[in-house]
Amino acid sequence: MSASLLRKGLELLGDPAAPGPGRGPQKRPPRKRPSRKNQATVKGKVTKCALEEFQRRQSRDHLQDNLRLLRQKRVSADPKVTAKVLLQNQGRKARDRPAPKPEKEKPQGTVFTEEDFRRFQEEYFGGPGPK
Repeated sequence: MSASLLRKGLELLGDPAAPGPGRGPQKRPPRKRPSRKNQATVKGKVTKCALEEFQRRQSRDHLQDNLRLLRQKRVSADPKVTAKVLLQNQGRKARDRPAPKPEKEKPQGTVFTEEDFRRFQEEYFGGPGPK
């Protein structure tokens, strides 16, 4: 049971004279200062390897683990979605954006068929053409 629930229970019982747990003056013993003898001096100083300290404080790089997990995934994202995400994460300046790809021109096909050409030749030249 928490101290607040216990206090509320005591208040409901009507016993305000009895101090509950956690109530009343709290005296703490005065804190002692550490003695100067325990402080490290140049003579007794223990040297630590700077590389080990750096590696201990440095957070672990999870890039390789994440890449391995992503490669194991069987489901691939939609290319349109990935293009949108990449475009969104690029900078806003023109130099940060890739050059737009030129659209390929489709070769224009004819609207006439071989039958139309044969009929035209018959009408214009007066006879059937070589086959």
